[in-house]
Amino acid sequence: MHHAEKIYLIGFMGSGKSTTGRRLASHLKWTFIDLDELIEKSAGMKISNIFSEKGEDHFRQMEHKALRNTENITNAVISTGGGTPCFMDNMDFMLKTGLTIYLRLSPENLKSRLVRGSDKRPLLKDIDRKELTDYIKSKLLEREKWYMKAELVTEGFDVDITTLCAKIRDLLEK
Repeated sequence: MHHAEKIYLIGFMGSGKSTTGRRLASHLKWTFIDLDELIEKSAGMKISNIFSEKGEDHFRQMEHKALRNTENITNAVISTGGGTPCFMDNMDFMLKTGLTIYLRLSPENLKSRLVRGSDKRPLLKDIDRKELTDYIKSKLLEREKWYMKAELVTEGFDVDITTLCAKIRDLLEK
């Protein structure tokens, strides 16, 4: 039987990890943690400023440390950044310390969500709207090998929390 005291939501930016995470945590009566918010709080600056002022490598180090700081937290749903599973040994850590769920969306669905707020996302700020689909497809191709290691892969579009909770329960009872 699989036992999880925390759930990590992974997936591409714009896949709904934070929204789904808040709803899932509320349904389970657990705490919700947004990893990006933890990073911003510890850095005293927005993620976009960390990227522009200190670079992606520095951000990834902070992300790695923030993730490790969740190790002893229980009864929590943790929304990770889109790249979190793909760097260092973050995915292995999440698989060892909780249940991982990949919220999967098509490149087209991701584009329709990301096009509205791309100026707020450091990795998208210099990408032309016409190039966005190609960028998403390319990044997904790189990242899917980590995302697909999740113990549960679910369609991220219009997530039904009750159905997701039933899938989680089934998985935990195995």
